[in-house]
Amino acid sequence: MRRPWRLAAEVTALAVAAVVAFPLYWMVLSAFKPAGEIRSTHPRPWTSAPSLDSFRRVFEQHDFGRYFLNSLLVAGAVVIASGVIAFLAATAVTRFRFKFRTTLLVMFLVAQMVPIEALTIPMFFLMRDLGDAVPGVGLNTLGSLILPHIAFSLPFAIWMLRGFVKAVPESLEEAAYLDGASRSRFLWQILFPLVLPGLVATSVFSFISAWNDFLFAKSFIISATENSTLPMALLVFFKDEGNDWGGIMAASTIMTIPVLIFFVLVQRRLVSGLGGAVKD
Repeated sequence: MRRPWRLAAEVTALAVAAVVAFPLYWMVLSAFKPAGEIRSTHPRPWTSAPSLDSFRRVFEQHDFGRYFLNSLLVAGAVVIASGVIAFLAATAVTRFRFKFRTTLLVMFLVAQMVPIEALTIPMFFLMRDLGDAVPGVGLNTLGSLILPHIAFSLPFAIWMLRGFVKAVPESLEEAAYLDGASRSRFLWQILFPLVLPGLVATSVFSFISAWNDFLFAKSFIISATENSTLPMALLVFFKDEGNDWGGIMAASTIMTIPVLIFFVLVQRRLVSGLGGAVKD
């Protein structure tokens, strides 16, 4: 016989999971519903006539595949760049003693408190001026989406990875040096694999933030529609005569697939990374 408190906890967990998963279920269901059922005033949590018409309209949209590749490029570049920079920065603030080190760490926390919306306009002028000096990173380029997301993901990633780097004993580093390992070899062949779970945990947040971004894409991609990302592609289905909810739900379902694949690939290291962060 199970204990009552354990049964209650399991029932509560299932109820919470059902509430969280229901919007996702309704999105996928609406993507397969025919237009008549979507517009019905009596919605049902099932469909008796599933249809792929909504997905067909999505893939028939001009340059939808290009938008998909742009989103992959932006999210992938943000994950790789922010991961490498955060790893090096976390190692520096943990292993080395220098002036204003504590102040720098506090600034990382303060940066997390500033809402992105408050910095959008300054970032717009920064990207405009930066584009005049450095080609490829100004407005209407994918660089204008990659650089801001790297900047906004770094404070959290550095602060989180700092705990993982600190958990690695200094005696291990000293033993590696005694065995003839250089600093770069210790950094990439010993320390990097040990903090990899933490990198995976931070990369998930970076990937989701860059993949679902709409604010920067709407603000920085003005006329070069070929550099738009998937969230911008959803605007095609919002029309004055009536929104195409089937197309919106189908496009949203397609947008969710890469995130799910990413989670499946890193789920084991993600759990250990979050557990290690809490423990530290």
